[in-house]
Amino acid sequence: MSQDTLLITGASGQLGQLVLKHIVGKTDAKVIAASRDPSKLGTAFETRAADFDRPETLATAFADVDRLLIISTDALAVPGHRLKQHKAAIAAAKAAGVKHIVYTSLPNPEPGNLISFAPDHYGTEQAIIDSGLDYTILRNTWYAENTLMALPHAVQTGQWFTSTKGGKIGYVTREDAALAAASALATPPSSKATFTITGVEALSHADVTALVTEITGKPLTVVDVSDADFRGGLIAAGLPNFVADMLTSAEAAIRAGQLSSVTTDLHTLTGKSPTTFRDFLIAAKGALLA
Repeated sequence: MSQDTLLITGASGQLGQLVLKHIVGKTDAKVIAASRDPSKLGTAFETRAADFDRPETLATAFADVDRLLIISTDALAVPGHRLKQHKAAIAAAKAAGVKHIVYTSLPNPEPGNLISFAPDHYGTEQAIIDSGLDYTILRNTWYAENTLMALPHAVQTGQWFTSTKGGKIGYVTREDAALAAASALATPPSSKATFTITGVEALSHADVTALVTEITGKPLTVVDVSDADFRGGLIAAGLPNFVADMLTSAEAAIRAGQLSSVTTDLHTLTGKSPTTFRDFLIAAKGALLA
């Protein structure tokens, strides 16, 4: 029996690097790491160049690949650009004879999702389904690590500004999401499946501040603001307009309960219970106090 070949796109990124770490020992298949710049990937795996903005690179990158992990790109500045990239990769995968695609998506990306980049994920999911290829779609909820964009400053000031109005998030760590992706790529659970990857509980910003206060010893309170004021604060902090718009749309989605799902899908795929948010914060204490 011939050896299967697996390829991971975006392998030089934060999630990609963790997937490479977790796939070791999970499979006897050949594993290839792919990136726009393979020089960033080291020598632990075979590497290939795969640039979604240069579809001519993808035929060579995907040649002889049986299963492909498409990690969603970070091309968010121009609406529709990321979806165009993903569709190019899916078309190239089908043309190259790839049998199974694993894709990192977002919970409930269907029309009506308030997050600005949800249409990219929904369009990509539909393109994968329409391709006729086997697939595993991993709808990763909000990464716990995303809180570290705001929490260290909030701990310093004692105030965490938000327009979520008590909405909850089923935070998952990037490490756990990577383990789910590595498991799904190494041993697909079925020919066509969709999983929502979450933590063990949904937490509001008030829940998080209570944990942060307990763990750091620094009092932290939630300050409720409007979406407009939240966005204005991000712009004042120097964030680009598209990032401010994206983060404000996420606040609205959280407020509407669109990221509050809690599932057991991580355990189903990996046999591991999700890391609790409390344990994540304990491990991140140094960053919170930086």
